[in-house]
Amino acid sequence: MCMYDPLNKYYKSRTGAVCAGREITFRIKGNFGSVFLVYVKDGEDNPVRVEMGRIPGGYECRAVFERGLYGYYFDLGSGNYLGRGRNFKCVISDNPVPYQLTAYTESFKVPDWLKGGIIYQIFPDRFNSSGKHLKPMHGKTFHADKKENPVFMPNMYGNVLNNDFFGGDLEGITAKLDYIKSLGVTAIYLNPIFAAYSNHRYDTADYMSIDPLLGDENDLKNLIAEAGKRSIKIILDGVFNHTGDDSIYFDKYGTYGGKGAYSDINSPYIGWYNFIMYPEIYESWWGIQTLPSTNKRDSGFIEFITGKDGVISHYTKLGIGGWRLDVVDELPAPFVRKIRQAVKDSDTEALIIGEVWENASDKISYGVRREYFQGYELDSVMNYPLKNAILGFVNHAEAEHLSVTIKEQIDNYPDFVLDSAMNVLSTHDTARLLSAVSDFDAVGKSKAELAEVSCRGKGFVAALKRLKAATLLQFTLRGVPAIYYGDEVGMEGFCDPLNRRFFPWDNIDEEIREWYVNLGEIRRSSAVFSDGDYREIYASEGMIVFVREKAGEQYLIAVNAGKKERRLEFTGKLTNLIDCKTYDGEIKFTEFDMGIFVCES
Repeated sequence: MCMYDPLNKYYKSRTGAVCAGREITFRIKGNFGSVFLVYVKDGEDNPVRVEMGRIPGGYECRAVFERGLYGYYFDLGSGNYLGRGRNFKCVISDNPVPYQLTAYTESFKVPDWLKGGIIYQIFPDRFNSSGKHLKPMHGKTFHADKKENPVFMPNMYGNVLNNDFFGGDLEGITAKLDYIKSLGVTAIYLNPIFAAYSNHRYDTADYMSIDPLLGDENDLKNLIAEAGKRSIKIILDGVFNHTGDDSIYFDKYGTYGGKGAYSDINSPYIGWYNFIMYPEIYESWWGIQTLPSTNKRDSGFIEFITGKDGVISHYTKLGIGGWRLDVVDELPAPFVRKIRQAVKDSDTEALIIGEVWENASDKISYGVRREYFQGYELDSVMNYPLKNAILGFVNHAEAEHLSVTIKEQIDNYPDFVLDSAMNVLSTHDTARLLSAVSDFDAVGKSKAELAEVSCRGKGFVAALKRLKAATLLQFTLRGVPAIYYGDEVGMEGFCDPLNRRFFPWDNIDEEIREWYVNLGEIRRSSAVFSDGDYREIYASEGMIVFVREKAGEQYLIAVNAGKKERRLEFTGKLTNLIDCKTYDGEIKFTEFDMGIFVCES
């Protein structure tokens, strides 16, 4: 018998994170003596005990929470406690694992334009080229053949310079907006576009200039306008944790006149960096000397990024849809709050999405608990935990882990945060999806070996089935599916920079592309996939079955990643929107059978 389930509104009147100051009802089932709800705020040592009153079949109490993160469990008396057990089920023990409760400020709102949509991530140098900006530049090389691999071998000094370019630009993206729209895309997330030395542009040289190899600010404005005509918003990458050493602000090589912090101790940017022994020893991102870390507590730097005429305000007012904050867990909370304020002051409908690789609701970064979802920092995050759980499911039939990950996020995140989560399956930092679901074991292989690997030989049929299963889940679970450019046409690549090849416009896998188009059409067909509830039916032995429902409308999603044949029995008829087949009373699922089913009246 279930005694407590935080995802069921009978037991907890508000599922997920709760609004601070609003009363929440808790109920448990069972027959005990005196029962107490026990909760404690993160960072405090004084538990609060709330006596639960008798109701038919169990106990009930009400509680109000201030903004913060809490752990809670139920004291059943006689040294017994009810807490969280394995696979998210409750368990009685003498040493309870608390459930988590996040309480956010009443003013916390997330713009809802992204809900129900689809994100398309573009690495700007590698998507499409207008051919208008291929100008010779010092220290930079250009590929004559778009089919070549990016340079991945280190030079004679042991460094990979990332100074090879394929010529993708903003005008090239604008020219392909109709193609992007055909996938059902409602937002384009661009990797950095500001002036920089490298092709990845995470080494910003000038925040207030578009990289000349991509175009100029007029090209960005035109992209925003043309995308807007197609109901697509542009999300920019905000890289504020570090700059490039070859930048206006640091200017290690004198490229910008010797006025940067490295070359001039009286530079206006000297406080932007943390020098240990001036000028040669300074803090840098993960020890990479070409990426000197910024001082996020310097008033001049803060004003430059978040001030009235700062970077955030300037680009947000151009009409972008929002920002993705690079390595946000390395940005101090006061700085993140300043960024949020600058974004919302410029456009209340602009989104702030953070790069967080773990559960973002209780993340500890550098010894500090983060408060991303309590109302003053982020709107949502890149959903790496779900990515890992989906890949674990399709590759290793780990249904239980996927189930727990889904439930944890529903329980820990505010509903409106989860419904806008960026559900990735691959990015510029991870293996491409087709490579990630292939049978090839990339562990221990060199980049030279990986550069020669293709998934399109033996094992491709199995990899394609896994890709379809993974994306079916990505498009139907809570959150917003994010397509990494080229995944939808079967691009491959295990690691950086092999996962950043140029888009193969003359070699598109039409089967995979049509699969993505079909999923996008199904997703757009119902508000269920925007903010509908999630209800698990079954998740075990390599199979997951769940329902998305809203206002009486229901869709049943089922995927069997296990080798064992499974049967799903039901009353009435179900039609699979993937192949339009109708089933009466029963469906048999062999390995990698799957479907999005709608009830036939």
